[in-house]
Amino acid sequence: MAVRRGDVDEVRALLESGADPDTLDGTDGPPVLCLAVAAYDEPVAGALLQGGADPLRRLPDGTTPLLRAVDGGSYVLTDALLRHRVPLPLPDGEELLARARSRAEAGAEAELRRRTGRREPVERVRVEDGEIGWWCEQLTLGGLTVRDEHLAILTVLETRYGIRTPFDELVARALARPDRDHIVWSQVVFTLGRRLDEETWQWSRDLLNHPDRTHRLLAADLLLLLILGNVVTGDDSFWERGRELVPWAEQEEDPEVLAVLLHGLTHDSAPEIEAVGLSYLSHPDPRVRALVPESVQWAEDGRPQVGSESLTAVLTLARDEDPGVREAACRWLGHYRGREPEVGDALVALTRDERQPVRICAVSGLAYRDDPRCVEAEHRIGPLDPELPFDERLMDVWRYQRRREAADGG
Repeated sequence: MAVRRGDVDEVRALLESGADPDTLDGTDGPPVLCLAVAAYDEPVAGALLQGGADPLRRLPDGTTPLLRAVDGGSYVLTDALLRHRVPLPLPDGEELLARARSRAEAGAEAELRRRTGRREPVERVRVEDGEIGWWCEQLTLGGLTVRDEHLAILTVLETRYGIRTPFDELVARALARPDRDHIVWSQVVFTLGRRLDEETWQWSRDLLNHPDRTHRLLAADLLLLLILGNVVTGDDSFWERGRELVPWAEQEEDPEVLAVLLHGLTHDSAPEIEAVGLSYLSHPDPRVRALVPESVQWAEDGRPQVGSESLTAVLTLARDEDPGVREAACRWLGHYRGREPEVGDALVALTRDERQPVRICAVSGLAYRDDPRCVEAEHRIGPLDPELPFDERLMDVWRYQRRREAADGG
């Protein structure tokens, strides 16, 4: 009953008191882990796994909890159950791959109709992962529910078992769910981005020439992750390769593709990148304008000064109508070490911004610059929005005051 209610605290308490993690649902029902899998209840499933539940327990119908997670199209649950028994014996691996491939090729709706035999309209809802930001579509028919994550499951399983899926095949999977935040797209990008080889770079760059904007968006996403390889895997092979994308960034007309390309460019120190960024100062899409400050680079000898045109551009963006653009400009200004008075004045103006994250950023920037006006401006932050997590920058004024006390010999 605790599993059915989704009461993870009670489940943990029962397990700690000696309850069997493989308790059956009734006399002839499946283990309770299957109930959690069917309900897509990740916390309860995790508690049961920690308590010793067996994800490979063979059930009377020939399935296992892990196979049921694959059938249900839950990438997160499949991954969680798989990680508790790695490496799986090869036969189980072959069975998993075959199952995932079969479900992916059929498609979620077709599989749902096959299993239920129903023909009426399918109920569809969007399910979002609030922590990571992924989303998927959940389909329900005749009391049975399936999620459209099978292509993501197959992609991850292939990687887990050492299968190098061809580039074009993975591209086709991502384009079947043409949204950067869909879990299938995300997993394809992550899988290819971790390869960090020249072949993948060249194929991705060639894809930028495709006439379809969705293909170019995928290419830009892949190239961005390859450039960010140092963050993901510690490999910086492509860290300074963003300059190669300049010709595409100069001619791209789709704002979403352009924004991803500019994001990749800003991790390179090539001098031509700043000019590309500044050329989009008045771009109609705020996602593009928000990346302009990141294209403005410090002097190579470490001096804080930048060109007057570049500084003026960032100050202009600090007054932009879009809060995301203002926040991007605010971050840049807060870390800029030049002593031009207009920089501090712009930050003071931003401490009155309508959005609290921008006010926090501005006050932090003043404190970081040792501008005494941060003390008076701090009260304008107001009580922290309960929807926002604690922000470490809220301590920056206190740190500024401690620095001043130490400098004064206090």
